[in-house]
Amino acid sequence: MEEVKSCPVCASPKQKLFLSCKDFTVSQKVFEIKSCEGCGFKFTSPRPQAQDLGNYYKSEDYVSHSDTKKGAVNRLYHWVRSYTLIKKLQLVLRYSKRGKILDFGCGTGAFLEICKRDKWEVFGIEPDPDARKLAKEKSGVEAFESKEEFHKQLPQQKFDAITLWHVLEHVPDLEAWFEFIKDHISANGKIIIAVPNCSSFDAKKFGEFWAAYDVPRHLSHFTPKDIETLFKKHGYSLIKTLPMVFDSFYVSMLSNKYKHGSTRLFASFWTGFVSNLKANKTGLTFSSQIYILQRA
Repeated sequence: MEEVKSCPVCASPKQKLFLSCKDFTVSQKVFEIKSCEGCGFKFTSPRPQAQDLGNYYKSEDYVSHSDTKKGAVNRLYHWVRSYTLIKKLQLVLRYSKRGKILDFGCGTGAFLEICKRDKWEVFGIEPDPDARKLAKEKSGVEAFESKEEFHKQLPQQKFDAITLWHVLEHVPDLEAWFEFIKDHISANGKIIIAVPNCSSFDAKKFGEFWAAYDVPRHLSHFTPKDIETLFKKHGYSLIKTLPMVFDSFYVSMLSNKYKHGSTRLFASFWTGFVSNLKANKTGLTFSSQIYILQRA
């Protein structure tokens, strides 16, 4: 296991225990989430070594890598995804010209498939070999195993858009990731990121059972303030923040399953509704949010 010695956002060495959370998906082990005493950023520590992280994705329940439709939660995920994939493409087109797009953590290639149909030149990075295989079989997407492999083969490649749909929270080395982005985003390129928001109502309601903590796969636990501070530090400015209103319902269902052993459908939808309502009133503190960024 690897200890995070200093905060990835402000570099402070001072940290304290925020929560102890169980990995309900794979290992059933308990992991700690630390909070930086300098800026409040939260991160999983100690965490598995980078070369061991793949072992914590080996579950059919990890739907973005397996495409399983077993169970009510996974069926809901796929139903919502078919709608949101189109919305994601429309969002990219609103902020970026049609051209070359890189989906970082492309999973089974569903988003890149829809971009490909829209005449984008598509590229993907996906560490999981089974997900890469599915991406090739289902979408014809040839994904790279890592950003290092990509950079080695295509060092000069630039992109009009780089997307990370619920991926940045999985990245082990944020500094190295920013170096990669600097090398591969075009001068007017847009970075579009979706991440869970650990300052949301549903995060506070479920605490250690909040499904979007998803330890140890989620290594960073962002708030809107963290995203803006982190990207500003690396020379990027925030253009727009947008809600992901479906996530509060999906995450509440999983959280109730972890806490009570069942999805408690009505209670989950009520929590999701209240979470979105409170987010609207307080100003963009939804369960998950999308951030559009560009070079400052």
